[in-house]
Parts: sequence; C-alpha cells; structure tokens
Amino acid sequence: MKEKIEKFLLQVTKPARYVNNEWNAVHKDWSQVEAKVVFAFPDVYEVGMSHLGIKILYHILNQREDIVAERTFSPWVDMEDKLREHQIPLFSLESKAPLGDFDIIAFTLQYEMSYTNILNILDLAQIPFTWEERGEEYPLIIAGGPGAFSPEPLADFVDAFIIGDGEEIIVQFVDLYKEMQKTGKSKKEFLEEAVKLRGIYVPAFYQVGYQADGLIEYLKPYKEQYPLPITRQVVEDLNEVPYPDHFVVPSMEVIHDRITLEVQRGCSRGCRFCQAGVIYRPVRERSLENLHDLAEKLVEKTGYNEISLSSLSTSDYSCLPELVAALLDKYKEKRIGLSLPSLRIDSFSVDLAQMVQEVRKTGLTFAPEAGTQRLRDVINKGVTEEDLLRAAESAFSAGWLKLKLYFMIGLPTETYEDLDGIVDLAKKVAALGERIRKEKGIKIPIRITVSTSSFVPKPHTPFQWEGQFQLEELEKRQQYLNEKLRSKHIVFNWHDSHLSFLEAVVAKGDRRLGKAIRRAWELGCKFDSWNDYFQYDQWLQAFSDVEIDPNFYAYRQLAYQEILPWDHINTGVSKKFLIKEHQKALQEEKTPDCRFTDQCTGCGICPELKVETKILRRKNDAKVES
Repeated sequence: MKEKIEKFLLQVTKPARYVNNEWNAVHKDWSQVEAKVVFAFPDVYEVGMSHLGIKILYHILNQREDIVAERTFSPWVDMEDKLREHQIPLFSLESKAPLGDFDIIAFTLQYEMSYTNILNILDLAQIPFTWEERGEEYPLIIAGGPGAFSPEPLADFVDAFIIGDGEEIIVQFVDLYKEMQKTGKSKKEFLEEAVKLRGIYVPAFYQVGYQADGLIEYLKPYKEQYPLPITRQVVEDLNEVPYPDHFVVPSMEVIHDRITLEVQRGCSRGCRFCQAGVIYRPVRERSLENLHDLAEKLVEKTGYNEISLSSLSTSDYSCLPELVAALLDKYKEKRIGLSLPSLRIDSFSVDLAQMVQEVRKTGLTFAPEAGTQRLRDVINKGVTEEDLLRAAESAFSAGWLKLKLYFMIGLPTETYEDLDGIVDLAKKVAALGERIRKEKGIKIPIRITVSTSSFVPKPHTPFQWEGQFQLEELEKRQQYLNEKLRSKHIVFNWHDSHLSFLEAVVAKGDRRLGKAIRRAWELGCKFDSWNDYFQYDQWLQAFSDVEIDPNFYAYRQLAYQEILPWDHINTGVSKKFLIKEHQKALQEEKTPDCRFTDQCTGCGICPELKVETKILRRKNDAKVES
C-alpha cells in the first residue's frame, strides 16, 4: 500500500497530509494487539489535527499495549481522485492499512455540514454506508462528539453513538469488544451488551413512527432492556482521567498549531443559543498542579512556542491570573507565548492582556452577540455596552490596534433596531480606538472587524423550539448591515446564509433526513463547509429527490408538547428547565450563573448526574470560595 501511494504523492497538493511519521505519532505491531481502532475526522488533516478530542482519545487508547489507535482524515479532492483512479482504499496514516482492516472506525461529529464527508470516507474505504448493508466482515462504525446529541440524521449509517465525555467510555467500549470477539460473538450480540454501558445509543435497536403531519409519533426500543432515554457519560474529575503529556506534532502547518491546555470543561453562563453550554455541564476545573505538570511535559515533548488555555469560557477559570502569571514567568525566556481564546467581555483584564502580550501579541475577539441590551437579555448574554467599551478601551490602551467583534443575526425577537445597535457599537468602539491612538501619537489606524453569523436553532437549548429566519430575510439583514457599516475603520464579514439554513435543517433533522444526506453525496456534495465546494443547488435537488421539505425543519416553530428527534438523549439538563428558559427569553428576563451566586437555577444537572457544580469548582492554590 505504501509503495502504491508514494508513486503519486508528489502529484497532489500538500502531500504532508498523507505521509505520517510525525513527531510523537504511535506505531505498533498489529500482531501484538487485540483491538484496532482508527479515529476518522471528516475534514482535511489540518482541521482534524487541531481537534483536542481526538488527541485525548488517541493518547488514552495507545497507552494500552493491547490496543492500537490510528488516524485518518478526509483526503482533499486531488488525493481522492488518485485513490479512485488507482483503486486504492482509504487508509490510516500510521500503518497505511485500509480502513476496512480495523475493528472499529470512530468518527467525530463536530459540525453538521461535515456529514457528507462521513459517507465519502466510507465509500473511499469501500465500506457500505448503512448498518443493514454491513456484514460481520466490516468494521463497527461508531461516532461521538457534539453531533451525537442529535444523532438521528446519521442513524442509518452508524452502529453506535457514544454520548458525552469519551475518556472513560471509549476504554470500556473497546474492552467489551475485545472480550466479545474472543468468544466469537456477532456484532448484534456485542451491541446488545454495549447498550448496557451508560451513554451508548444503538439506533438499530429503536423504531420511530410518524404522524400524518410529519411530526414524530413515537421513538421506542424494540426490547425492554434497551435503555430509554440514553444518559450521557460525564467525567466527574478531569484530574483523574488521562490527558496527553505529548501531542502528535504535525509535519505541516495546521489551524491550531500549538499546545492546547484544557483548563476546564463546561460552562454555566447559560447563553440560550449555546448548545455546548448545555451538553458539557457541569463545569469541571483542572487543578493548577495538574496544568503546570502538563505544560512542562508538553513544552518538552512538542517544541511548540505557544500555549493555548482552552475552555468554553477561559476567563471563568477560578485561578486564571495565577496560572497565566506562573506560565509566563516560567517560559517567557524561551519565548513561549500564551493565548486566551475565549475571554469574556466582562472579565477582560488589562493586567492579563499586558501579561500575555509580553511575549507575543495575539488578536483579540469580543463577542457581544447582539447589538442591544434588550436582545442580549433575550439570549442571556450577561454583558453590557459599558462592559464592551471598557474592555475595548483597555485593549487600545494596552497597544492593540485591531479588534474583532462577533455578533449573531436572526436571533429570536431580533428587529432592525437591534441591527442598528450592532452598527452603533462598532462605530463607538472604532471612535474610542481612534481617540486613544491619536493621544498616543500612533500613526497606524484602528481597524475593527465586525463578523456576523446567522442564528441556527440547536437541539438541547432553550431556542430549540425556534424557527430560523427565512433565507431571504437573513440576506436582507446582511445587506442592511453591509450598507450601514461602511467606514474606513470597519470591515464587515458575514457567514453564508445558505450554509446556515442547511445547518439548521440537519441540526434539527430526524431519521428521515439520512436519505437526503445520502442523496446529496450521490449528487457530488462533500466539503460542504468549504466555500469552493459547497453546492447549495445540489442539496435542494437531493431534498426534492427524496421528497423531503427542508423548510419543515429549519423554519417551523416547534410546540413544547412535540416529541423532538433528540428527546431520547438525556443531557442531564431537564426539558422543563429549557422550556422555562425559552419563556424567560421571550419575556426578556435574565438567569444568573449558579457558580457565582447562591441561587440554583434548577437546570437539573446536579441531581440527574449526581454531581455538584459548586464542589467541582476547585479551590486550588488561590483558595477560591466555592
């Protein structure tokens, strides 16, 4: 296989995507292992190699002598053409083995518009799409990640979904597979045992019925012993599960080419549009000791010159100032910089900003999300205009000349007055920056980038019952902002609304949508999140061919009493709470963050998952009161 590939490797763009032998990659003798797993990321190498989840699971499985874990990614179109021309099945990086030779192929579901790439990977691997078509000779197809929390669009193609944190369940799942293989059990017999593990959903074991109006009538198991609902896996203490002390270092530049330290998991801020804020609750912090130890080992074993402190809301980490100060003090002589990718506006600190820029100045992005206080209250974004202007003033005073402001358009209840608020905020920030620039005598002008995406209603959020704005209206609002934001100091960018529409369709889709995804792939759709390859007309043709109305999923306002396509997946946050939050949004009422008040919001996560958010907010060396 390797020799065949090398014959045409120099004829494709970025051959480093396919050659392997990166620093810290793991190679094992297959004759000495009992289970072979390949992690498949349905996008190109440089995107997949930036994903922390695969790095963690790759590390965990390869710590075991009896398991081998390897990697594969979507080949770019030129490489795909070569594979098809030479009839070479898609292979793993490490051993160049065909994917069909593995026991388990594990996909990560990070983004709905990567789903056609999943089918393309299976086709290139010469593996049938559906679990009904795959016999015992083919690998098990499993999938995890945020997309697994609304799994039905892929239910025809995936043998088992892993719902929730993967560190512990992936080992339990593979160990069970090994034991069942030794006794000669079939796939179905293995899956019958696997569903007894928390967080395992096997769609083949459940049937779905529909009403005449297209709504779901029922989703029920074929046998009583199959769990319903399926409750997600939760790692209670991040310090007690393995985290890589070395990463595979790519042999080419990737999107996030640096050390990633996950300082905490989860966010309890409660933004009503945010799915991650629900499916990753409760908040769990790593100890300072653990982070210092990991940083030291990763710096030594990777050679990176930047450390990113990662989480959904890094500034909420209880010991952030102490951690930043210690890391900068230890590594600044080696010119190793820090990046804080997810600072909140109301938590922005001049001291932190100045500390971080001592080594390397990185860009700053602030996310007000909405242009007016009214709409920020609707979405429960607990920041004000004063917070933004104060943060911007701090940034300009500390030497930043470029800022990025991120907003959503098409949020529930949004009006054109809210759009005017975006314009007003951007111009106030630009004027503030220009004033400070002139006072400092700096000749380079201020530049403010305003970036907008279109709201997509996501499952398991208070806005899951909302419909998306009509496509024509979203485009009208984009043009309205484009005209209003014309300024020599402001650059306006916006996300393709056609892509946002399809994202909403797939995100809120049910099991019937699998036919449309398959048909879209047959019509040539792949790399749908890449502008050069996105084929909106082909997607519309696919919906028409399988007689599915995409508007039914994207635009329709859902009723509280409906059975939703993802209701059988239990995140630990109650539907009652989500309904209450949706009603509060329509009344423009805010909900406080339970981590910073004595008030329980009643989301249900603590009793349902038998954890306590207050306890999990570690006191560390800073003696933070929980």
